[in-house]
Parts: sequence; structure tokens; C-alpha cells
Amino acid sequence: MSVVAPDPVELLRELIRFDTTNPPGREAAAVAHVDAVLRAAGISTRLLESAPGRPNLVARLPGRGVAPPLLMQAHVDVVPADPAGWTHPPFGATVAGGFVWGRGALDMKSGLAMMVTALVRAVAAGFTPPGDVVLAVLADEEAGGDHGARFLVEKHPELFAGVRYALGEFGGFTLDIAGKRFAPVQVSEKQICWLVATIRGPGGHGSLAIGGGVPTRLAGLLERLDRPRLPIHLTPVVSGMLDAIEAETGGAAARVVRLLRNPRLTDPLLRAGETGRALMPLFRNTATPNIVRAGDKINVRPTSATVHLDGRVLPGFGPQDMVRELQRLLGDDVELEVERFEPVPAAVDLGLFAVLSDAIREQDHTLRPIPLLLPASTDGRHFSRLGIQSYGFTPMTLPRSLAFSRLIHAADERIPVEALEFGTRCVGRVLERFDAGGR
Repeated sequence: MSVVAPDPVELLRELIRFDTTNPPGREAAAVAHVDAVLRAAGISTRLLESAPGRPNLVARLPGRGVAPPLLMQAHVDVVPADPAGWTHPPFGATVAGGFVWGRGALDMKSGLAMMVTALVRAVAAGFTPPGDVVLAVLADEEAGGDHGARFLVEKHPELFAGVRYALGEFGGFTLDIAGKRFAPVQVSEKQICWLVATIRGPGGHGSLAIGGGVPTRLAGLLERLDRPRLPIHLTPVVSGMLDAIEAETGGAAARVVRLLRNPRLTDPLLRAGETGRALMPLFRNTATPNIVRAGDKINVRPTSATVHLDGRVLPGFGPQDMVRELQRLLGDDVELEVERFEPVPAAVDLGLFAVLSDAIREQDHTLRPIPLLLPASTDGRHFSRLGIQSYGFTPMTLPRSLAFSRLIHAADERIPVEALEFGTRCVGRVLERFDAGGR
């Protein structure tokens, strides 16, 4: 059978055109499209639904048996996109100015396109990988993964038996620091710790124009949360990242990196520049107020207000640490309740890191791979329950003018056309060599 691998750019455009906004998800058509591509290449697949219309796909390419299976996992759902704020339609997959524009171009339909293309290229070349390659195309990541990775881990763990390492989002994108180009590879991520903060106080008739009360205290709470005031913590992963940056930069830049370890200097140093602000969440637990509710009638002063906090806790810390730090910041009169906490292991297995680093350097010798703690969360946390070490590995070369962190979940999400081929080649090299990661 003659196998023709897809073009990663065209595959990404096809995937973007499926509106998989979550909620509600509607992943079925996009998953079916990937299923057709894989089956046409002779790769066996299996579809598993946790609920009608919420399918997950698990494909397996048999290997030579000289290495444990390697998992590649990617989600197909995306966050909402208001077309009014976009230069090009968010589900149009427009190619313009050297970019593919659309929701999911970065997060993470591009990564899925890289993985699928690399896998089919291996088949087309007649190559048998060192071990089985398992590809999981997942639903529901953007809403917590209950219908996706969590469902597979809890109900079908046998599909991932023997897997030690996984590739997922995010990592391998270019980051410019002190004139050097780095490629951070995610080796760990912050833990989800969603909370509800409640303020209570006396009510009354709205016409009395009495100052203070719940709304005023709510304003004060939001103001206190608006600044990075929670304590600085230096975790082992971030310490290793600083070591790598310091070794590569040298001179004055290396001295600045060294000073970041001083908690009194961390914030002042990181406030200088876009890169510093992007790194700031790596040094502390964070809580972002994203849903605010107070009052339900115009002429009644509210007796309570609630703020839903998107809390992210550093590895090695727990929800009790987050509550203690927030209580100290907000005061004892604010009630705090943890809604959802999803842990990740504090220890990191770097056994595959050298293989990933080599794959990036072979494609661009100017890039310097470094370990990364992701400030967000991925489906990797679910697979970690099976003892699987996930790496964020969707390599992409980005122009210095493109602020990667500001385009995730934002308007005008886009990826350079050339970055897709770069990432596909990097993933392909890992498929050839993941046995070097050890058993």
C-alpha cells in the first residue's frame, strides 16, 4: 500500500475549520477526520466516548520492541473565540503574512498536526520505531479533561500499559533572552487549584447610599489580587531552568539570572520586559479572579459576593499552602473554599530530555533547549497518575516580535507556516530515537 503523508500546514488548516469550541466541545467531526488520515496510512485506531459526541481516539503504531511505548497526546477542543476581535475569522484557517491564523493554531491543533504528520511519515518511509507509538487525540482538555484524558486514564488504563514518557503541549517554542535563543521544553506544570472567595456583610435598601459594605470590600479584594503579592518560591525545575540560562548567557545577563534567586529582587527584575513578565508565574502560586458575582436586585444592597479564582499551585505545594497564602493576603474575613485541586508529581524524570534537546538542536543549532515549568496545566497531569512523565514538546520557531504567551486563548492566535514543518521534523526525530531515553 502506498502511503502519502499529509502536509502539516494543510492538516492544521483542516483541523482549525472544525469549530470545536468547548463548551460544548463538538469534537466528533475533527476526531473523525484524524481517524480517516491515520486509517488511510494503515494505522490501527480505536474510538472511545465518555458521552455522546465526545470521542477520544487512541491509535497505535507497532514498534520493534526494544523500547517502552511512547505516548503522544494532543487535544482537539479549543476555547471560545469572538470573531469581532480577530483580523481573520477564527475558524477560517486563513494563511496570510506567513502565518496560519485561527483558534487552535497554537493551542493545540498545530501540535496535533505535527504528531499525526510525523507518525504517517514514519509509515510512508517504511520505518518501524524502537517501541510502539501510541497517539491519543483527546476531547475536553479546555474544560478539565473529564471527557478526555481523565476518562481514558480511569476507564482504559490498559491502553497505556508500559508507557514511561509522553509528548504533549507546550514546549520547544523559541524564547529570546539576552540575545540568545532558547527552546524551553516543558518537564513539569503548575497544579490546578480552583477556589471560591466569599465576602459577607449586612444588606439594606439601595436608596440609603450607605458607604462601605460588600461591594466596597469586594473592590479591595480584587485590588489586592491584582498585584503579584504571594510569596516567592524557587522550585527544583525553575532552579534548573535558571542554571541552564545562566550557563548559556554569561556576563551581566548571567548575573541578573543569578539575582533572580533572591526573593527580594525577583519581582523587580522580572518586571523589566515581556519575557520577565511571562516568567513571573513560575516563581509563585497564583490566583486570578475570573468570575465575580455580587447582588441580584438593583435596590438591594448585597449581603455576599463571590469571586471564583483560577488558582495555580507550584509542584511540591498543596491546596493548604494556597489557602494559607491567600488568607494572609486577603484577611480572615474572606472565606476561602477549594473547588478543585489536581496534583502533579513534585519529582521530574528527565530521562528523555536529552533526546528531545538533540532533536531540536539538529533542526536549528542556534537553539538552546532548557527545562520549563509550565505556568498552566495540561492533560499531562492525568497521565501522570499512570506513572507517565509528560514533556511539552510541540517545537516551533517564532519571530522575536511574536509574544507567544499573549496569543494563547487570545484573539489573532496564529503560527508561522514554517514553524509547522520545523516541529514535524523534530517530532519525527524523536520517533526514531526515543529508545535512547532508557528503559
